[in-house]
Formats: sequence, structure tokens, C-alpha cells
Amino acid sequence: MASKMLHTCIRVKDLDKSLDFYTNVLGLKESRRLDFPEHQFTLVYLAFDNSDYELELTYNYDQETAYDLGNGYGHIAIGVDNIKELHEKQVAAGLNVTDFKGLPGLEFGYYFITDPDGYKIEVIPN
Repeated sequence: MASKMLHTCIRVKDLDKSLDFYTNVLGLKESRRLDFPEHQFTLVYLAFDNSDYELELTYNYDQETAYDLGNGYGHIAIGVDNIKELHEKQVAAGLNVTDFKGLPGLEFGYYFITDPDGYKIEVIPN
């Protein structure tokens, strides 16, 4: 039986803010969108050019308060080619970015950035 990971779903309160973050800050591109106005929700799928794995943003029209992320969510991880340059750019933009965390043997290690809904994304070198 052949299997593969397809997507991860997160619920977002403000679709425009989330799309801005994931496309302009992290570089994902919208791959498809499914609107269900009669059921008051939209699904937007995002992916990197070199990957068929997607991030699904679920936007419920009537969500007025922030989602409770609970204590079970960890993070999403992305790999980037120039981690130092991206980190400097995100810090300069005033985004919610941590300092670099160290791992033995890695020059810059990794860091976390937080999206508009409070989801943590780990940024690591490719």
C-alpha cells in the first residue's frame, strides 16, 4: 500500500492576514481554493513550488474570537536556503520571531516565527 502525507489543516480567524503571512513572509503559494458560502467556510491550500505537500487554511466565516490552540499543537517546520538572511528580514519587519536556537554542529541552528493566529512555525536550514 503506497501512502504519503498530503496536507496539514489549521483554522484561521482572518483569512487575508493569514494569506499575507504564509505567502509574503514564508513564500508559499496558493495552489487551490474551495469556497462553500452556503456552509460559511473557505478552504485555501498553500504549497511551496518544489513540493506537493500542502498547508490547508480553514476559514469559518462566523469565527469572531481567536481559536484556542490548546496545549497539544507543536509546530510546523519549513526548510530555507538562507536562514540568516530570512531571519534578519523578518526581525526588521517586526514579526514575532525568536532568536536563533542552537543545535550542535549547525552554524545558525533554527528559530520560530508565529503566524497571526498564534501557530508556531520552525524555520530550519535546508
